[in-house]
Amino acid sequence: MQQKRLRSVRPLRPLALAVAGLLAAGTALAAAAPQGAYVTSEKAGVGVIDLKQMTLAKTIPIGADNPRGLSLTADGKFLLVANKNTRDLAEIDTTTGKVVRRLKIGKNPEYVRVHGGFAYVTYEPGESGPPPGVGGKPEAHDGGKPPAQAGGKGDDDDDANKPPAQIAIVDLHKWRIVHSVTSGHETEGVEFSRNGHEMLVTNEGDDTVSVYNARTGAPIRTVKLAAGGRPRGIRLSPDGKTYVVTLESLSKFVVLDAHDFHVMKTVDTKLGPYGVAFGPDGKRLIVAAARDDVLQVFDGNSYAHIADVPVGKRCWHFSFTPDGSKLMVACGRSDAVYVLDAHTYQPIKQIGDLPLAWGIVTWPPSDGSIVSH
Repeated sequence: MQQKRLRSVRPLRPLALAVAGLLAAGTALAAAAPQGAYVTSEKAGVGVIDLKQMTLAKTIPIGADNPRGLSLTADGKFLLVANKNTRDLAEIDTTTGKVVRRLKIGKNPEYVRVHGGFAYVTYEPGESGPPPGVGGKPEAHDGGKPPAQAGGKGDDDDDANKPPAQIAIVDLHKWRIVHSVTSGHETEGVEFSRNGHEMLVTNEGDDTVSVYNARTGAPIRTVKLAAGGRPRGIRLSPDGKTYVVTLESLSKFVVLDAHDFHVMKTVDTKLGPYGVAFGPDGKRLIVAAARDDVLQVFDGNSYAHIADVPVGKRCWHFSFTPDGSKLMVACGRSDAVYVLDAHTYQPIKQIGDLPLAWGIVTWPPSDGSIVSH
């Protein structure tokens, strides 16, 4: 009897294992982060773009928060968004589209970058006055400022008298600020060294790049760039040997040696360069020249100019699609994302209903002006 019972049980084991495997696979599939592109719209919330259809699938409303900077967690399950009006960092569940929790940051939080289990959020405690567009004050960093103005500054802009910007380092596991780093004036882009030990930020208001210990925020050095240049975008080259920094008001970008930070090369661009990124294969460098309404393409090694691609107005940030086949450009004054063929640079379509589009990232992650994959 016992031998018969064993024979009757054994054939069930492969079936049981197969069922368990299917259940485990189903659980993993259900837990996977949804694919898509996320676009902050300063007036509407966060737009979610279907990458297969290239359409706006939905908009996640987060109130009148004026969302700008954004970045995804390493697993893609949460989107972190900096909100100017509420002065906080919101964590959004990418599956449900719901805001899970918020963390107070400070005045004018703008740029967000996730790295090594931490979020790095720039903010400006010296920011004051009415919201952009209220009481005659121009929109902050507006791409339409006349380039003839010295340093691209308005008459009421006095960077030297403002408190310096700060970078909040947020432990994503503990959901609290573990360090608040004093930076230069009007801190913009954030990048990391090849080994991840150093954080570099561009300071638009005092024409510097600051270098810090990425984990502790301890200052390492300050790199002075051309006066009046207003550095904004920064990107590490794929080989880790150089950094490219865009100088908005001088309409140039500089190539810095990643070891000693000396300027190796200066390259002219169209007006108002901001967002910058290398293409997925590293052979191209893309620069968003926001004041001239073009995306510029340069050789990724020699930095020779290749092409100018017309886009919309006030296009600061862009991203390749995860498969590298398309470029998606967030154009704030056109209230749209422009979609281009990433090889021919020909226009494919525009995705509208994104008023004051600010930045864009994708899941799975891809190369772009906010996140480098």
